[in-house]
Amino acid sequence: MLIPLILSGGSGTRLWPISRRNLPKQFLSLAGDETLFQQTARRGLSLPDAAAPIVVAADDHRFLAAEQLQEIGITGADILLEPVARNTAPAIAVGALQAQRRDADALLLVLPADHLIGDAASFTDAVARAREAANAGSLVTFGIHPDRAETGFGYIRRGDALDESAFRVGEFVEKPLLDVARRYVDSGLYDWNSGMFLFRADRYLEELGQHSPAMLAAARAAFENANVDLDFIRLDAEAFAAAPSDSIDYAVMEKTAHAAVVPVTCDWSDIGSWDALWLAADKDGDGNHLEGDVIALDTHDSLVRSHDRHLIATIGLKDVVVVTTPDATLVTHRDRSQDVKAIVDRLKAAGRTEHDLHRVVRRPWGLYDSLESGDRFQVKRIVVKPGAALSLQMHHHRAEHWIVVKGVAEVTCDDKIFLLSENQSTYLPLGSRHRLRNPGKVPVELIEVQSGSYLGEDDIVRFDDAYGRA
Repeated sequence: MLIPLILSGGSGTRLWPISRRNLPKQFLSLAGDETLFQQTARRGLSLPDAAAPIVVAADDHRFLAAEQLQEIGITGADILLEPVARNTAPAIAVGALQAQRRDADALLLVLPADHLIGDAASFTDAVARAREAANAGSLVTFGIHPDRAETGFGYIRRGDALDESAFRVGEFVEKPLLDVARRYVDSGLYDWNSGMFLFRADRYLEELGQHSPAMLAAARAAFENANVDLDFIRLDAEAFAAAPSDSIDYAVMEKTAHAAVVPVTCDWSDIGSWDALWLAADKDGDGNHLEGDVIALDTHDSLVRSHDRHLIATIGLKDVVVVTTPDATLVTHRDRSQDVKAIVDRLKAAGRTEHDLHRVVRRPWGLYDSLESGDRFQVKRIVVKPGAALSLQMHHHRAEHWIVVKGVAEVTCDDKIFLLSENQSTYLPLGSRHRLRNPGKVPVELIEVQSGSYLGEDDIVRFDDAYGRA
């Protein structure tokens, strides 16, 4: 059985301001109508003999992953929830254990959720060519044939041939300086390290146990003590946190004597920066990739992306990135787009929230949009999906006013349950137990006005919740 293992725990900080902790790049539509996560899931499931995927995701993203799989009709996936980030090696270990629960001889195809592949046929062919080496016990990585000297990727030097398609890994090389990268590309012996792998689940666990036994023990304990929560498998927090944080490259691939590489040319990108997205995107005659309401005069080789109802006008620019969201704007030279992470670090250090939450925050029941805030007040637009409900909750520091602008809402306030139609409103006193439910077949939209001494999202006490958050 071939089982795609989708690693979906990344934060995508270099694509700020659209990629943030609560909605990272893998769950965004950056190249096409579907998100990178959805494209990855489709790619894995389209392979011959492929079973439903296993997904390893952060706990905060569990409903995003489940909903996006549902949107594209993928059922039967196992979603494992990481209580803390521990890099790729432990994540793959718990994925391998779950794969063995399905099939003791499973082949595991490891796919980062945020990669873009333009030539699906070449990738499918590469997986087929890698299966012989993987079935024979090799741990196969896919090396991307380089089309330029790139300093943002690691490289793999090919060694002796194992068969017609696979080579022993001669050497893993960290991200090189530009002149070194040029020598690698000119030699024809090096490929980019893609971070995609194919191996038997049992072989990966054997090699991990040999080279990092503490990590395997922690991953096994986290898996064996996991709890089923709705449609999710929640790994044991204490055991998983005890796992050393390390990548598969450092923990296994650079140490094993059984590493192999299958070269492939498949129009691949890890979308690791705005410059990488510009390289992968369609462009106009001036070399620009423009999205949204943009007017570009005498502008060349640039990426300009606007959000809804916001005009961006540029004049006389070259090699720049301009990206707006409702609460933040990024302007940078394309060559410096790898440094966007420094902005995110600065925001964290300052105690700000723009790296963490979008103005529009998605929840399993719908979304809310923070329209305005000030001293002791905040205004939100709330949308509740048909049949969905917020938790039964209360607040210690704020009262709320709800005004329905679309649909019919069912409101619980302490011992009262009543309906509110369009243009009707209600007041929820501080300390009251309340819930909002949509009993209808169309989304409910309302305006919420909060007032009080503290308006943070952590001032919520949940008594009952359909999504396991109580």
